[in-house]
Amino acid sequence: MAMLHTVRSVLNDNDYFHIFSFNFSKAFDTVWHASLMSKLAQLMLPDSIYNWAVDFFDSLAHRTRFAGITSEVAAIQASVIQGSALGPASYVVTAADLHPIHEGNRIFKFADDTYLIVPGVNSSTSEKEILHLDDWAADNNLTLNRVKTKELVFTASPKTVLLPPRPDIDRVTSL
Repeated sequence: MAMLHTVRSVLNDNDYFHIFSFNFSKAFDTVWHASLMSKLAQLMLPDSIYNWAVDFFDSLAHRTRFAGITSEVAAIQASVIQGSALGPASYVVTAADLHPIHEGNRIFKFADDTYLIVPGVNSSTSEKEILHLDDWAADNNLTLNRVKTKELVFTASPKTVLLPPRPDIDRVTSL
């Protein structure tokens, strides 16, 4: 709802706007537990919830058995179990410190989906915003998948003249 409201509001003051849809490669598989716990500690959570999460993530381990041979137990330091109730919430907590760097631009996050809205008047800031997102991803053990990253442009009028599409991101007509 917040994204829809923003999209409708942006067109009141701009001839067009960009929505960049970002995909992170294996986002759930690369979330560092230590970083996630640090970010969880900053939230106003009851101690019992925080301690439960720490215990859950500290106890993750893996052992492989193949052809009658069993490996040693390996502690898992990164990864959130996909399909678990903690998966989407863990990504949202991980991404809580991701914010746009230019006023008027907005970032929306849901599960492991991230969207950047750039009003037409800020079109020139999109490159810096994407580089900022790349840097944030690297700092958080995530990799921005440029192949799956898309740009969608909404216009107030079909006669609106747009900047040419970015060479590294496909401009699409639907997401």
